[in-house]
Amino acid sequence: MTLLHVTHRTTLAAQHTAPYAEAVRAYAGQDWLRLNVPGHSADLSRFGPLARLLGDAPLRMDVPPLLEGIDLGTASPMSQALDLAAQAWGARRTWFLTNGASQGNRMATLVTRSLGETLIVQRSVHSSVIDGLVLSGQKAAFVHPSVDADLGIAHGVAPADLARTLAANPEAAAAYVVTPSYFGAVADVRALADVAHAAGIPLIVDEAWGSHFGFHPGLPANALAQGADIVISSTHKLAGSLTQSAMLHLGDGPFADTLEPLIDRVFHLTQSTSASALLLTSLDMARQALVTGKDRIGASLDTAAEIRSQVRSANRFRLAGDDFERFPDIVDADPLRVPVNTRVGGISGHEARRRLMHDHRIMVEVATDSAIVAVIGAGAEPDTHRFLQALHALPAPLGEQAPPSRLRLPAPGPVALTTRTAFLAPSRSVPAHEAIGRVSADTLAAYPPGIPNVLPGEVITAELVDFFHRTAAVPNGHVRGAADPAVTTLRVVDGPAGA
Repeated sequence: MTLLHVTHRTTLAAQHTAPYAEAVRAYAGQDWLRLNVPGHSADLSRFGPLARLLGDAPLRMDVPPLLEGIDLGTASPMSQALDLAAQAWGARRTWFLTNGASQGNRMATLVTRSLGETLIVQRSVHSSVIDGLVLSGQKAAFVHPSVDADLGIAHGVAPADLARTLAANPEAAAAYVVTPSYFGAVADVRALADVAHAAGIPLIVDEAWGSHFGFHPGLPANALAQGADIVISSTHKLAGSLTQSAMLHLGDGPFADTLEPLIDRVFHLTQSTSASALLLTSLDMARQALVTGKDRIGASLDTAAEIRSQVRSANRFRLAGDDFERFPDIVDADPLRVPVNTRVGGISGHEARRRLMHDHRIMVEVATDSAIVAVIGAGAEPDTHRFLQALHALPAPLGEQAPPSRLRLPAPGPVALTTRTAFLAPSRSVPAHEAIGRVSADTLAAYPPGIPNVLPGEVITAELVDFFHRTAAVPNGHVRGAADPAVTTLRVVDGPAGA
């Protein structure tokens, strides 16, 4: 623990304040003649259309960085806000991010390059981690998550699988896992951290979907409390900050002294020099709301529980979470995620999502061929009756109890080049059948379940091409990263390196 961190640690009473947000609000309330950026100068008369669209307050609070009394100095309101966030999440140190959790993933990947050339990566990791591999030039050794073949969704990594991957890659710099999953499945972070630490490496957790964990007894513990060394938190997802705002937390574990200066350097490399005060303010206020909002979070948990109860009692659809016990890697579930198996009720997840949106003006977070996921923010209390009424009014174009088609994922092709080398190499698009045996220049992932099937540097196989074509041919099938929806062409590395 650094001296600065000890000096700025404050009492629980301070958690009820939002020092950075309050400083920005006070600044915005003063009568300034702004002859600096941003160019709208908070001039509500000259930039009336923008003010009418957003309101007066966002323009007034859209202040530039490096202002005395806001973010300059070791005892500034920004420094205090960062300390309060670290205290709230149990971190040694926290960084506010204005380029999303994607920035945090790229940061963490770049940091690990200083520790070694090989990164152990969960295969279903977010695309921003693959972007990080392009930036770092590292090799990746993949550990595969469990997959629900009926619903086409990926879960987490089992500790035994991580141990086997580490044994096969003793030179690994760090291990990178994702928990909770998009569907709310929580992996055994404590056991994963023990496995990584026994191998002498840090554990990085993409906890983008778990920024609210640990703030109510009815929620799972967060990854930091279970031994993770770096945690990426997409705070806007369920914790209530504005879209594109996130945090990166450093645990106070055995690697903290090594990691902290590396993270700080990479933070300055990746963060905008004109970070949005609106996004930063929302992070400060989201932390305040989580710490002080136990009753509000409790109401959110009750709302989610009511939805699950009503779905079960109606006996048309199933809750995907009710089958989580079949997977040994899942030790808990996020109660604020309600994944609904719609296919057993005669309608695909994609069609259910489309009809909920267009017929009922109800938005859900994600859909697969078999399911939808409703997300309730920590502190939110949506209209359960409206959702349940619309859900159970959905037609059944597939017929009641239509059986799902089981998902069979093809094996990735062999690695021929690093991700960075293949991504930056000269490339060209060729007909899909001519790409067989060539090195991919792109990342392609079939949805569902969204696990990357081929990465830059991996050889494209006939099995993969056939899988992509079959995926693209089914209703609502989608191959992310493909140059065209039918995957008639694929981008490959040009020249001898790509042969």
